[in-house]
Amino acid sequence: MLRWFLFFSRWPLWALHVLGSLGGWLAWCFSGRYRSRFLKNVRFAGLGWGTVFRAVGHAGRMSAELPRLWLGRTPPLAWVDDRAAVEAYGSGQGVLFLTPHMGCFEITAQALAARFSQKHGPLTVLYRPARHAGLGEVMALARNRPGLEAVPTTLAGVRQMIKALRSGRAVGLLPDQVPPEGMGQWAPFFGQPAYTMTLAARLALQTGARVVLIWGERLSWGRGYRLHTQALGHALSEDLDTAVVQINQAMERLILQCPSQYIWGYARYKNPRQA
Repeated sequence: MLRWFLFFSRWPLWALHVLGSLGGWLAWCFSGRYRSRFLKNVRFAGLGWGTVFRAVGHAGRMSAELPRLWLGRTPPLAWVDDRAAVEAYGSGQGVLFLTPHMGCFEITAQALAARFSQKHGPLTVLYRPARHAGLGEVMALARNRPGLEAVPTTLAGVRQMIKALRSGRAVGLLPDQVPPEGMGQWAPFFGQPAYTMTLAARLALQTGARVVLIWGERLSWGRGYRLHTQALGHALSEDLDTAVVQINQAMERLILQCPSQYIWGYARYKNPRQA
């Protein structure tokens, strides 16, 4: 598998995106289960066919661009508004960056590491060990890069994140990822009950970290990416249940800024797997 990733990592980004769009539509056409889940999730958000049409291709592009992002040259990227990140780092507190399954969330971690790690230390991110040995080899190469510290989805990994935040460093999370059973709670997401991780809220409440929303916009024709950041806008409630709902609401607002780049095929409303 590493050989294939290395091969595709040399492709121009526009070619990978063309290939990915084709793959996205093939998955849509030939997987009824995927298509049904995709449409249902879009309807929950109150969106229509225009979003569906654009989002199908973006879902494929997300997968196809990974070889370039993990093993190839860094693609062009620009910061649209970095004030929230700069102010959070400048506060001296830990910084908790939250991004949904939207746009290119791989590039957000790389961009933060490149921009801020030399002065403020590495960005700590969670990763789930790959089930396929070949993919695990690729992911190990991708995660071990300057300015990034990848920790596993275990208790030891959580402790490392808490330590990083209390040391004034930054942590990156995808709070709309369905956690294992016992590590979340049911909370509304676009009006439907979704099993939601409590980790993001717990980290913020336990460490006093500044919460910043971030996402990487994928530009057309392989022109690269734009990074968007914004402050959460309000203090998280000290009540954990309420804080989890607040984070879900923040993710909803972020997704609706560019719904065509959200991964609507993600099984957000599934029952959690056993830990």
